Amino acid sequence: MDGSTRAPPAAGDRRPRDLRADFFRGMALWFIFVDHIPGNWLGNLTLRNLALSDATEAFVLLAGYAAGIAYGAALDRDGWLFAGAQVVRRVGTLYVAHIVLFVMFTAQVGLSAATLDAAIYIDELHLDAFGQEPYRALLEALLLRFQPAFLNILPLYIVLLLQFALLLPLLRRPRLLLALAVVFYAVVRAFNLELPTWTGGGWFFNPLAWQLLFFIGCTLGYRAPDGARPPLAIRWHWLLGVAVALWLVFTFVLLFLGWHRPNLGMLAPRWFTGLLTDVDKTSLHPFRLLSILALTYLVAHAVPIGAAWLRSRMAAPFVLMGKQGLPVFCSGILFAFLGRLALEQSDRWTMQAAVNLAGLLSLVAVGALAAWYKERERAPRTATPQPVTPTPGRPA
Repeated sequence: MDGSTRAPPAAGDRRPRDLRADFFRGMALWFIFVDHIPGNWLGNLTLRNLALSDATEAFVLLAGYAAGIAYGAALDRDGWLFAGAQVVRRVGTLYVAHIVLFVMFTAQVGLSAATLDAAIYIDELHLDAFGQEPYRALLEALLLRFQPAFLNILPLYIVLLLQFALLLPLLRRPRLLLALAVVFYAVVRAFNLELPTWTGGGWFFNPLAWQLLFFIGCTLGYRAPDGARPPLAIRWHWLLGVAVALWLVFTFVLLFLGWHRPNLGMLAPRWFTGLLTDVDKTSLHPFRLLSILALTYLVAHAVPIGAAWLRSRMAAPFVLMGKQGLPVFCSGILFAFLGRLALEQSDRWTMQAAVNLAGLLSLVAVGALAAWYKERERAPRTATPQPVTPTPGRPA
């Protein structure tokens, strides 16, 4: 999630930073903000309306990619024990961030609901259980078993990293790691395995299924000390590129018909309409997995790692947000609810533009502040010599 998870390079490790991951992670954070605002016109242009995947899939894949780079290097340099400890430490950071975000978001929504006499906020965001049993709800939130709307991505990432810490040595055997992930994914979907929640049902994002996408990202990011290419680093082939492009066009047509021509669905056979209606997000339907991998294949070959535009002023805000993923994500959840309140007061284009522009600038500002603080924290500190006060009766 956070570009800062990259481990410091060891001597002789000159692998350049992949700004593509930072840029598209920043774009995913921006899309998440936009999609979390009901009635936001800009939401019609985000990834969820163009493919059978959305910013969440991109987010998880890039999180795995960053983890493969950072902790894979730590694994080769310091061994499993220390690298695994680094992963667990990161889990602790994410856990604290999630609890703080939970408290702030609950207070924000609760105060807004009481002030505006709008209990619908409590119901829509699944916070009604907190009002009925606040102490139990807080305990369940600490156990990650109570996840209101919009507060389910960090718990997913926490569990994915815990799985990663256990399987970290398998990065050196990526084909075995992917085989195990695929088998486990198939078993989870076949038997509907899930983690339970306090309010009933399973997690909105089932980490037992989403682990496959995360580990695919890990294997793409990891580079063995001998420089061997990862098993999924498929070279460009025009026939595969055409097939991938056709798949994306097909899924776009499905989405377009589903959103704008729903009556045509009545004329199509059930198996065809089911391609769209049965594509679940909770356990990462294979079509969603295929869509994000298809997009990744095209983007990875269309945008080289050293593309000059990634260092341009236009790309800089998104690269910055991508590098500071955790604070930007948490802030985006809070800003999105404020954007919702604003659009409920006025839905005109001026308010739409103001909400989206203010949201983007706010997220960039959070990223800049986080980057400044980290830079200051890492800067070498030089001790300022203190003046010597002469002792009475002794020469200075």
